[in-house]
Amino acid sequence: MSLWQRWLRQPQDVLLRRVLFQVHLWTGITLGLYLVVLCLSGSVLVYRSELSRAFSPQPRIVTVSGEAMTEEELKSAARRAHPGYEVIDLRLGLKPDHAAEAMVERDGTILQRLIDPYTGEDLGYVLPAGYRFTQWLLLLHDTLLLEDTGSTLNALGALLLVVLCATGAVIWWPGIRSWRRSIAIETKASWKRLNWTLHSALGLWFFAFTLIWGVSGIYLSYPEPFVNLADYYEPIENYEPGTRISDRIIFWLAYLHFGRFRGRLPGCGPSCDQALKAVWAVVGLVPVAMFVTGALMWWNRVLRPSVRRSENSITQVNLRAARK
Repeated sequence: MSLWQRWLRQPQDVLLRRVLFQVHLWTGITLGLYLVVLCLSGSVLVYRSELSRAFSPQPRIVTVSGEAMTEEELKSAARRAHPGYEVIDLRLGLKPDHAAEAMVERDGTILQRLIDPYTGEDLGYVLPAGYRFTQWLLLLHDTLLLEDTGSTLNALGALLLVVLCATGAVIWWPGIRSWRRSIAIETKASWKRLNWTLHSALGLWFFAFTLIWGVSGIYLSYPEPFVNLADYYEPIENYEPGTRISDRIIFWLAYLHFGRFRGRLPGCGPSCDQALKAVWAVVGLVPVAMFVTGALMWWNRVLRPSVRRSENSITQVNLRAARK
């Protein structure tokens, strides 16, 4: 039987598949927590525009009482509220009942605070908590809160996700006689079998999504190689702006990553845009489910038997010691 015939009929016996299985396993373990963080934050950030609008800063209304404080008095009030900080900017409200905004800095740390123009009281952050959380989540997703280092780690993580997809596609094939069973979830099977079929079926159904997120994640972290490749095959001096196919491909990598289709798909208006965003937000959680089901399989097949062997060994040692 040739290698190809063995692959079609009994892929479990092919050495390459066993090697790729180990690559898939340890890549998944390595990426586990990273995927959970990126996918959860990414599903929320599909609605980034809506969240930013919902939590956009609004003027803080204060009680008008007597004469408003001068700019110098407001700066002094801001310094008293934040000892050690220097006021680097102060903006008065557009109306008498609007709070002033003070920007204070210490050792590179900048705070934006609201100040009551009549009492000098610190009223809190200029940006609402929801807005600040959305921005924090965006930084977490884009750079892991590590700036340039985070971008490098994101590129590596996206590359490993592509490896995970490629190896998963190879080891998914169960053989020509049973491939149909691997596209369905066996809801009435034992929980271990249910977990395995869930992992297998989700991996197949949402393979394209995961692969696109991996490739686009590499581009968004390091766009230069993609741009250079586009310039190599389609020199920019030979094309009118906006006519290069490579540019369209690169743009669509970003659109597909974030699920932004309004005005880009013909006929896709507000309802279509919201429906596709919902799909992207829900499907964005699939890699989390893949990690959980994969971790459960690893526990059942590898860790749990190892723990039991260790416990049995300890028990036997204790029994021998007791007999002595």
